[in-house]
This record gives sequence, structure tokens and C-alpha cells, in this order.
Amino acid sequence: MDGEMRLIRKIQTTGNKAAADTLIREYYDEIYRYVYKQTSDKHIAMDLTQNIFIAMLQSIANYNGKQAGFRTWLYRIATNKTIDYLRGRTAERKRVLDIEDIDIPDEAEFTHQIEIKDLLSRLQDYVNSLEMDLQQIFRLKFFGEYTFVQIAALLSLPESTVKTKYYRLLKILREEFQDEYD
Repeated sequence: MDGEMRLIRKIQTTGNKAAADTLIREYYDEIYRYVYKQTSDKHIAMDLTQNIFIAMLQSIANYNGKQAGFRTWLYRIATNKTIDYLRGRTAERKRVLDIEDIDIPDEAEFTHQIEIKDLLSRLQDYVNSLEMDLQQIFRLKFFGEYTFVQIAALLSLPESTVKTKYYRLLKILREEFQDEYD
């Protein structure tokens, strides 16, 4: 952590490119996986990850290690950028796919894949409509595979609050999508 703060200070004071590169390399794969789990698209995840690190570098001058750990701060940027992307993709869903870009599986597998993608899409749309803290908790738990303790630390909330909100959200999701389980 001490080395991380030295890198951050170098970037803040001198705009040191080598320090920025080192910091990005440290977190790139982790952030990419977090975004990929939410988008299920390699290219979109790569673009979003790049945008996340650009946003990080643009605002690192304002980063204050006393308010939040760097990893926490970076995940907030990642979560917000991902939510922004997912909100804006509604229009993109309406585009027509080129048949040559699609691998066609057998009928049963194809039907199952479509059902899963449709359910996941509707689930994400529903989660996107919720208040920001519920979205963050859900994304960090479901896609980031964080523990409640880690989420509580990232969001600066009591662990009990995180658990309560998460389990309440699961109950709401079960009620909303109960027809999908029958």
C-alpha cells in the first residue's frame, strides 16, 4: 500500500507516466474481469476498462487516500462507468446483427442461451432502475464476487447494512422474476 501511495503521489505531483503505467498494470486485469462479467463482451469490456483508467487518471489529482483506499476509489469509478454504459445500451440492442457474425448452436442449446441472455438482460435492466447503492452492492457481490466485508469497506457502509440491502434486493428480484423459475 505504501508503494501504491508513492506512485499516486508521483502522478499527482509530476504526472509521471511510468508511475501511471505501473498503477494501471497493477489493477488492469482485475477491473477488466469485473467489467467483463457485467457486459459479457470482450471488446466492450476492453473499451470500458480503458475509459475507467482514463477517468482515473483525469481525476487522480483529486484523490485523497484519507477518504478511501485507492482500490475502493477505482471500483467506484468502474461501477459508475459500467452503470452508465448499461443504461445507454438500450438503443444499441435494437441494431441488426450480421448472420456471419453469429455462431449457430444446435436448437436446444440455442434456445437455452437465448432464454439465459434474455433473463440476464431483463435482470440487469431491472437492477439499473434501482437506487445507486443497491446497484453497487449487487454488482460487487454478483459480478465482482466480493464478500460482504469487502463491499462494506469499498462503499464505507456497515457490513450489516450491506447484508440487509443485498438480501432485501434478492427477495425483490425473486418476487419480480418468480415466473422465470417455474
